[in-house]
Amino acid sequence: MVVTPPRRGHSGNPQHKAGDENVAGLAARKAAARLLAAVIDARTALDGLTDNEHGHPQYKALDGRDRALVRAILVTALRHRMTIAGLLSKRLEKPLPANATALSHILNVAAAQILFLDVPDSAAVDLAVTHAKSDPRALRFSGLVNGVLRSLARAKETELAPALAATSEAPQWFSERLTAAYGADKARAILAAHRHEAPVDFTVKADPVIWAERLGGIVLPTGTVRVEKLAANVIDLPGFADGAWWVQDAAASLPARLFGDIRGQRVADLCAAPGGKTAQLILAGGEVTAIDASKNRLARLGQNLERLGLAAELVQADLLDYRPAQLFDAVLLDAPCSSTGTVRRHPDVPWTKTMADVEKLADLQRRLLAHAVGLVRPGGRIVFSNCSLDPIEGEELYRDFLARSPGVVADPVRLGEFAGIDPFLTPEGTLRTTPADMDLGSPGVSGLDGFFAARMRRVG
Repeated sequence: MVVTPPRRGHSGNPQHKAGDENVAGLAARKAAARLLAAVIDARTALDGLTDNEHGHPQYKALDGRDRALVRAILVTALRHRMTIAGLLSKRLEKPLPANATALSHILNVAAAQILFLDVPDSAAVDLAVTHAKSDPRALRFSGLVNGVLRSLARAKETELAPALAATSEAPQWFSERLTAAYGADKARAILAAHRHEAPVDFTVKADPVIWAERLGGIVLPTGTVRVEKLAANVIDLPGFADGAWWVQDAAASLPARLFGDIRGQRVADLCAAPGGKTAQLILAGGEVTAIDASKNRLARLGQNLERLGLAAELVQADLLDYRPAQLFDAVLLDAPCSSTGTVRRHPDVPWTKTMADVEKLADLQRRLLAHAVGLVRPGGRIVFSNCSLDPIEGEELYRDFLARSPGVVADPVRLGEFAGIDPFLTPEGTLRTTPADMDLGSPGVSGLDGFFAARMRRVG
């Protein structure tokens, strides 16, 4: 079915009736479309929009069940944005007008439900039509909404699988960067992994085999406990109240291990919140100082450590202004980055970031790393890491920094030095993970966040 957008000034449908605001489920769909607009049009991070305390007013006005539905719609619409766009476009005789962004978001919200979520097609279509009729910007397109979505619902059984096979779910800039960095085959594997919800990983204080059994998961070669899907909220799981574990992606748990034996050493965790790496360093025997610029994030870190029964010195400071009274034996800098390695968990990232953001963040990382080196004593170790997939923030930055820093030398990680890490080591002795790594036979339990980590030593 091909539908032609109506001419301006002609809706082709009766005006919406009073009382539409009370239609069951309409408020959730309106919130989903509004938040999708904030992500796509204003490049606003999804986590902030859906924060239960500080999120978007339309989101906070919903009850818990509708909030969960809105988040599911948004994550799905972003994760499969290119496939959805292609199937919608196929049903239009000509593209939507450039100023019809509200209509586009209404269609995408409905299509995500029709194609990927357990929502009756009729409900998704009817609510989208009602939504369009209630929005002056989309009113004249309500007939188009009805026709396009009903056509999509009829054809999904035959068209969805071929569309998924032929589509990469990424904006052009992101797809091009992945291909340049990893080659076409690995880039396709990474993008394929992004279509799947990430499993939940737990770093446990001790006895990973026991906790894997209790939590219904498996133990990864790195020692992380992995659960494909949680049977309850995290706070209701066994071991939470006792502080036996914390949620931390398997890749995120690797950088702190690269220091080796730090028992009795003074260790700084820079940009430390939310504190997973801080907890690792404490458990490894370090005397840890956790530094973060955000008062709220540092408070949350303190609460996390309290639950775990762990203690560290907490310092609120802008890292570039921070000067300790005594230099540290080791410094971990998990630097602010583009977060392109976390797309499985945050599918908004490719749509809210640009190449200019990547380059700007890489420049910040260089300055932070240069300052971090000055916080460690001569002979001490520095571990630099971030959750970006882009070499500009990882491998290239690392090589350039070493070339320009005579007081710092590479301290390569050796094969066999740490359990489970060898598959992720580069010839330079740095660490690189991607969502396409650690294939365990099923997308639901495979993969890791994209991470880069490098170990260096100060010599002067």
